[in-house]
Amino acid sequence: MSNYKILAINPGSTSTKIAVYENTRIAFIKTIRHSTEELEPFEKITDQFEFRKNIILSELKNADIDIYKLSIIIGRGGIVKPIPSGVYEVNDTMINDLLNSPLEHASNLGGLIAKNIADLLPDVKAYIADPVVVDEFEDIARYSGHPLFERYSIFHALNQKAIARAHAKSQGKAYEEMNMIVVHLGGGISVGAHRKGRVIDVNQALDGEGPFSPERSGTLPVGQLAKLCFSGKYTLPEVKEMIKGKGGLVAYMGTNNAYKVETMAAEGDLKAKNIQDAMCYQTAKEIGAMSAVLKGDVDVIILTGGIAHNNYLVKFITDMVSFIAPVAVYPGEDEMKALSMNGLRILRGELTSKKYN
Repeated sequence: MSNYKILAINPGSTSTKIAVYENTRIAFIKTIRHSTEELEPFEKITDQFEFRKNIILSELKNADIDIYKLSIIIGRGGIVKPIPSGVYEVNDTMINDLLNSPLEHASNLGGLIAKNIADLLPDVKAYIADPVVVDEFEDIARYSGHPLFERYSIFHALNQKAIARAHAKSQGKAYEEMNMIVVHLGGGISVGAHRKGRVIDVNQALDGEGPFSPERSGTLPVGQLAKLCFSGKYTLPEVKEMIKGKGGLVAYMGTNNAYKVETMAAEGDLKAKNIQDAMCYQTAKEIGAMSAVLKGDVDVIILTGGIAHNNYLVKFITDMVSFIAPVAVYPGEDEMKALSMNGLRILRGELTSKKYN
């Protein structure tokens, strides 16, 4: 059997995760944290490209990883056109769409960095898998309330799908046999209604729906937002930053570090406790909404993502929603393994990549 080496790259809003797998064995993994201060100089997320790429190459070099022995590079998918779930080779059309994406998100860097590094190497291709724009919406979920606005699917598709499949397997079932509500708790919070293998509704967690999170405001009172936009006190970029990047915990507490806020709350800081509780409360409300989408037929509620390590937060949410269905907790993310295994399936010929156009 061939010994394949897969490099997985997963840029998040506040971190860049990299991993090297040798077939199914993990040989190296690293989470590179980025503080708000480090990212402050970059006007746009795509401006972080060289900064993050150079850090990745430096970390690989320090770990004695020879990039010329890589077999494939696979990055987290970004905000491209809405596409079916799957693995896509990074091509010029995708690069153009990532650079000119109508919405900024760190995942846009995944394909860009993967392709740039792959181009340095002979016979190595770059791919993305299950990008954040995987769209399986029911048509009714697209209506917003005004014809000038449409709801659309942007969520933590890679991790939600990977964790959902893993949980189904642990129950001796197929993902396509179960109804689940999957909650990704990270820099953004997404709550998806998974019905028999399809995410038929999910809050647009990038820039304006659902619970607030470490750096996103979530749903805001639209009347107040409209007045603020026309107050003359703020520019459009400043308002956009309030919604994504400097909203949520950053706006209330001055930090995007949920663990720091958790620690402050545990030590008796009443403001930190109230803000953390409010984030949990809004997340539980969104779970309730998705239970209505599934008409109450919910096999399990899954809490995953980095903040799911917070036992207080998990208990708060569980106490509010456990009447709907059992709650299963998968702290952290399985995105690196999901990316790498998709790459391995491509190398072994078990999966055919899709063309992006």
